[in-house]
Amino acid sequence: MTVVHSNPGSDMAALLDRQRSAFLKDGPPGLAERKARLKRLRAAVLAHRHEVADAVSADFGHRSQHETELMEIVGVIQAIDYLSRNLRRFMKPERRHVGLFYRAGSARVEYQPKGVIGVMAPWNYPFSLTLIPLATALAAGNRAMLKPSELTPRTSDTIRRMLEEVFPADEVAVVLGGADVGAAFSGLPFDHLLFTGSTPVGRKVMGAASDNLVPLTLELGGKSPTIIARGHATAQALDSIVFGKLSNSGQTCVAPDYALVHEDDLDTFITEFNASVARFYPDGPTSRDYASIVNDRHFERLHSLIEDARNRDARVIEAGVRPEQAAQRLRTLAPTLIVGVEDDAAIMREEIFGPILPVRTYRTMDEVIDYVNARPRPLALYYFGPQDADCEKLLVRTTSGNVGINNTMIHVAQDDLPFGGIGPSGMGAYHGIEGFRTMSHAKGVFVQGRWNLPALLRAPFGKLADIALKVALGSDKRRSKVIGTREYSRRLE
Repeated sequence: MTVVHSNPGSDMAALLDRQRSAFLKDGPPGLAERKARLKRLRAAVLAHRHEVADAVSADFGHRSQHETELMEIVGVIQAIDYLSRNLRRFMKPERRHVGLFYRAGSARVEYQPKGVIGVMAPWNYPFSLTLIPLATALAAGNRAMLKPSELTPRTSDTIRRMLEEVFPADEVAVVLGGADVGAAFSGLPFDHLLFTGSTPVGRKVMGAASDNLVPLTLELGGKSPTIIARGHATAQALDSIVFGKLSNSGQTCVAPDYALVHEDDLDTFITEFNASVARFYPDGPTSRDYASIVNDRHFERLHSLIEDARNRDARVIEAGVRPEQAAQRLRTLAPTLIVGVEDDAAIMREEIFGPILPVRTYRTMDEVIDYVNARPRPLALYYFGPQDADCEKLLVRTTSGNVGINNTMIHVAQDDLPFGGIGPSGMGAYHGIEGFRTMSHAKGVFVQGRWNLPALLRAPFGKLADIALKVALGSDKRRSKVIGTREYSRRLE
C-alpha cells in the first residue's frame, strides 16, 4: 500500500503505472478471482467495524457508533453481498439483435474491465463512500486507487491500514494527503474516475480529468426538495423527514434540503417536526445519537446561514428538547427550522449540509413544479402524500437523480437501483448493474456466420444491390407516396 506525503504527482503516477502494468500482465480476472477479492474486502470490513466507528466519531467530534454501523458498515456489506450474488449474471455477455442482411452472423456485448479506477471520496460518509465504489470496481474486474478525504484523517488512515492487510498495492492502493494531493490525483490518466463531493469541486475535477479524456462519474449534491401534499403533514411523514434531515446532523448529500408545505398545513408541520425531533433525540442536541458538525469551518458556515436568514426577518425555530444545550458540546447545532425565508437568502442558494430545514408554503402543485423546475436539478426529490394525479404530475414534470415517495434517503439503500444525479447534481450512476457497467467497457462483438450476404453487395453494384435497397428502404411506390405527402404539406404552408 502506498501513502503519498510529498511529490504527489510523480509518486501517484508511478503507482498508477504499477497497477496498470499488473492489470495488463495478469489479464482480466475471472468470476472466482473477483468473488475472492470481494470476500477479502468483506472480511476486512467486519474485522475493523468497531475501529472504523471510533475513527469516524473522533473525526466528527461525536457520531453515534450505531449510526456509523447502520449507515456505513451495513451499506458496504450489503453492496458486497449484492455484487457477489449477481456477479455471474453481470459478467455474462448479452446477445443483441442482428439486422435482416446479417442474420447469418451473431452479435453480443461483452463487459470487460476498464483497468485502473480512481475513487475520490468525501468526508460526510467517509467509509461507505470509499468502500462501495471500491467494491464495485473490484466486481467489474478492475484495480483501484483511492483518495479518501483529508477532513476525516483518522478514518482515512484506518481505511489505508485495513486495505493494506488484504490487498497488494498493485491491486488496491490508498493515497493520503490534502487538497494538493487531491488536485494531482484528479489529473491522473485513470481508465475511469469516480468523484463524490460538492458541485464546485466537481467542476474542477472534471476540468482536470478532461486533459486525459478520463471518463467520469460525478456524484455531487444540490438542494433536494421535500414536498408534502395538502393534509399530509402527519407524524409518520415528519418522522421520515426528520430521519433524513438529522441523520449525521444533515451532513448527507441526499438529505431533504428544503420543504414545500401547503399553506394550510404550516402550523401542523412545525408542531409535528418539533415532536418528531423530541422522539428521536430525547436528550436534546447532546443526545449520544446526535452527531456533531465535522469541523469549525462548516460549523461557522451553518451559523452564518442562520444569521443571514434571521437578518431577512425569517422565523428561526430551534426544535426538540432543550435546544439551547447544543452549546455545551463541541460543534453541535440544534435542529432548526427556517420559516418564510426569501429565495435570495444564502440558505436557499447553497447546499446546507447541516441540521437546518428551510420551509416554504405553496397553494397548488403547479406552483410546486414551477418552483422546483426554476432551480438546478436536484440529486433527490421527496414527496409525501397519496399516489394520485398530483403525485404523477410531479414525477412526470420534474427531473431529479432519484425520487422517494413517503420516505427519505431509503432509495440509496436499494441495491438494485442506480444512484446518481443529473446536471449540477451529478453525472453517471453507480449501485446496481449500472455501477458494474459504469466501471466496465461494453465491447460490441459481431461474429460473421458461414453465409455472408453483405459480401454480395460490394462494388461493382448491379441488380442485386437495387433489390437490396428496395428491401431496406421500401418500394419506389412507397417512397413516392411519402414524397408526395411532404410536397402537399409544403403547399399547404
